[in-house]
Amino acid sequence: MLNPLRIGWIGFHTEGCLALEAILAAGWRIEAVITLAEEQLAKRSGAFSYEDICRRYKAPLHKIRHINDPESVDLLRRLALDVVFVIGWSQIAGPEAMQTATLGMIGAHASVLPHNRGGAPVNWAILRGETEGGNTLIWLNNKVDEGEIIDQTAFPITPYDTCGSVYEKVAQSNRDMILRLLPKLAAGQRPSRPQPHTDDPVLPRRRPDDGRIDWSKSSIEVYNFIRGITRPYPGAFSWLDGLRYFIWNAALLPGEPYPRATCGSVLGPFVSHHPTLACGQVVACGTGAIVVLEVESPDGTIVKGPALSAADWTGKVWSHE
Repeated sequence: MLNPLRIGWIGFHTEGCLALEAILAAGWRIEAVITLAEEQLAKRSGAFSYEDICRRYKAPLHKIRHINDPESVDLLRRLALDVVFVIGWSQIAGPEAMQTATLGMIGAHASVLPHNRGGAPVNWAILRGETEGGNTLIWLNNKVDEGEIIDQTAFPITPYDTCGSVYEKVAQSNRDMILRLLPKLAAGQRPSRPQPHTDDPVLPRRRPDDGRIDWSKSSIEVYNFIRGITRPYPGAFSWLDGLRYFIWNAALLPGEPYPRATCGSVLGPFVSHHPTLACGQVVACGTGAIVVLEVESPDGTIVKGPALSAADWTGKVWSHE
């Protein structure tokens, strides 16, 4: 394929790997793939190593600590790139870095902008019980998620989705939108439209300590909370017998069958002949109840299936600490 564009790629998150491999497989040349250094990559939720993709397609790989470090900006200048895709990258590129790309830098934000600008849009959408998600390709500027829109994709968020499955939809839309865009850029076009104004506040970032479960919430809120920050994110947690457990999977029980139960109290085991799908412990919430299906003990042991149903927890109460 004739490729007049000098293309760069910056990212470390799984949401970008499908798109990167797809454009390389389609014959587009990438002058450089830039990702995080190993010690930083290990600390990031949803991190993905681009080494295998770059090796297979012979794409040059560079590892940096921060996009705005002088060495990183110097690297971008030497590459003399036309366009840089910044996909799955948490560091905000400063003016010096952005000015190194002739056409500009392009980012993706996992919502239908301007809705859910800011940090962790997928997690927040699930935590809030939203039923529609999406992804937006934008030209990056010096404001948070306010660049001109290139393309957008909307998709449903179902009650069966987790943050992991929604990010799979985000990854697919990254691939599809970028493959639609590249021929236009190569033809000399620069598609964009202004982003609609909104007075909605920018979403705050989420941190691992934000995973504490509030059992006084309704069962649907607790269920959404658990699925909204499960793997590959740090996870939801609570204390039982003074020990902190992570709760990775849960199921929602209908109605309000235990209106007099103490919030967080274990009502008893949930058993099934299909142990991998429906064994656990029923826990009361502010209204209704959930079934805890998979927990991680303080020593890192995963407990689920019959072993979880058999735990002698009835009458015990999950707490904030």
